[in-house]
Amino acid sequence: MPYNGKYTMLLKGKKIGILFESDFYENEIFYYKFRFPEEGVELHFLSRLWGQEKLTFIGHEYKIPMDCNKSFENMDDKELKSYDAIIVPSGIVSDRLRYTEDVKKIPPACEFMKRIFSEKDIIKGIICHGMWIMSPISEIIRGRKAVVHNNLIGDAKNYGIEYVDMDVVVDGDLVTARTGGHCHLFAKKIIEILSGK
Repeated sequence: MPYNGKYTMLLKGKKIGILFESDFYENEIFYYKFRFPEEGVELHFLSRLWGQEKLTFIGHEYKIPMDCNKSFENMDDKELKSYDAIIVPSGIVSDRLRYTEDVKKIPPACEFMKRIFSEKDIIKGIICHGMWIMSPISEIIRGRKAVVHNNLIGDAKNYGIEYVDMDVVVDGDLVTARTGGHCHLFAKKIIEILSGK
């Protein structure tokens, strides 16, 4: 739609959370940071803050710092259900978030994803290497259609995913994309779904 001097704000009142950690892909994250609010989205970056009020994470490509001050840990059900979409970005974010200090326990970020996947009204967006976060809880995504980075095709098949060779794949409440370089197509699809188009 050409710009006519007015923004449509298709998603006014909608809320999106993006999981966040160091080694994020700056081009992707900065795209979301501007694109979603342009449509009226209330955007939150969520991480494990380890009891801190905020943490500063460093980007992968350009080493750009970015603060995060919201945690997914101890989020109650009411707040969790207030999100319309949760996105797991590309880069090494998901690998960092799947750390657990107790190897007998599922990582907190993976426990959070289990809760998200139990909520059918929340869009789950996973792009590129973001699919790593599902490794400890692969039973949740088994049988789902998805695309991942070419380097993760073997991982995806081991998770029981039905790999689809497309840049963006939609399977119900799950939206996946091939690489961080496809973030514009990924975001566009999430905006279309949330706006009811």
